[in-house]
Amino acid sequence: MKLAFLLVRSAPLALSLLAAAVPAALAQEARGPLRIEITEGVIEPLPFAAPVFVSETPGAETYARDITRVVVDDLTSTGLFRPIPESAFISRITSFDSPVQYADWKAINAQALITGSVAIAGDGRLVIRFRLHDVFAEAPLGEGLQFVAPPAIWRRIAHKVADAVYSRITGEAPYFDSRVVFVAESGPKDARIKRLAVMDQDGANLEFLTDGSALVIAPRFSPDGSRVLYTSYQTGFPQIYLLDLATGQRRALSNQPGTITFAPRFSPDGRTVVYSMSSGGNTDIYAMDIATGTIRRLTETPSIETAPSFSPDGRSIVFESDRSGTQQIYIMPAAGGEARRISFGKGRYGTPVWSPRGDLIAFTKQNEGRFHIGVMRTDGSEERLLTASFLDEGPTWSPNGRVIMFTRQTRGAAGAPALYTVDITGRNLRRVPIDTAASDPSWGPLRP
Repeated sequence: MKLAFLLVRSAPLALSLLAAAVPAALAQEARGPLRIEITEGVIEPLPFAAPVFVSETPGAETYARDITRVVVDDLTSTGLFRPIPESAFISRITSFDSPVQYADWKAINAQALITGSVAIAGDGRLVIRFRLHDVFAEAPLGEGLQFVAPPAIWRRIAHKVADAVYSRITGEAPYFDSRVVFVAESGPKDARIKRLAVMDQDGANLEFLTDGSALVIAPRFSPDGSRVLYTSYQTGFPQIYLLDLATGQRRALSNQPGTITFAPRFSPDGRTVVYSMSSGGNTDIYAMDIATGTIRRLTETPSIETAPSFSPDGRSIVFESDRSGTQQIYIMPAAGGEARRISFGKGRYGTPVWSPRGDLIAFTKQNEGRFHIGVMRTDGSEERLLTASFLDEGPTWSPNGRVIMFTRQTRGAAGAPALYTVDITGRNLRRVPIDTAASDPSWGPLRP
């Protein structure tokens, strides 16, 4: 569902307040705009204040409180922002259009201030307005925004507000209003029930897509977020299926006798699926045109070739292969052809996934009994390990290429998989808060 977006121009300040703000604004200009520069070093989170949005009509109080909470949670989850507790506030925001008492927010060291309001329109829709303020410059940062949408999707509106704040301060593309498809697991470790599920990126709004009657693995979102590829054991052997999220309809993509298919991914335009097919004891990579069913073989070696992933421009494919004797990462043209190895560190490499920015490849690495999620440049240089544990695997990228989600498995008979996120700098390792064991995440695109 698309949201309606309207610009809200900042209300003019009283002349006396505007005059008082000039020296501060000049000082802000001298030191640069409010901005978090994201580097690989230690980053001190930016302190911000987000008073509960003003309720402008009866019945809007709960929405105002909940939307504010989600905005704060989104920003805090990045590790780049630190919320100032409400108990420290000196000023209270009682009207969205009233002048902001910047001195009161400076006094508690807030560098950014988020103000907003929520109203219920005559047609029942929510109307949310908000502004982002640079406290030390004593001025709003750009124009505010207004969102108009049904109450049922209030969380999406909150994510949109957080996305706008995040992008304005960091200069990065947004990612909060996105979803993740994954495998929800239940039951004992030796007899797991695995169901496809989808959720918001923060773990909310979990919805099951399959009933658990057949084992499912490796779901993958389409580039537009409308479809999901996955592998099912419904017939007793791995087989790739395509699920339409709007209709719930699904179909097998390939059913060639004597073969098994797995590890599918979409091309950037969503028209092609690249996957592995095993036939006669040999596993190679193939590409299928979804509309016509036409299949092309991309590799032809006696080794195991799997886990293909397209580059964002669709010209190349990264994949894993043991053609050198151990599991390593290779890149080849999207039409097939000569492949070049890019992983040369100690250990084994697998599950490579190209960043949506095109500059990095995420991977799983196993070395000396430990598993890692790492990233490297597309030429194999600048390898950086972001995590280490008993079992970390299966990275997937946020839509803006700043965050990686992956599966972490705990030890022992009672061990269970969970989803974690980590920034590409290796900071801010966090567990995704969902009430089920979970594995095989695939992060979808930013929602329209």
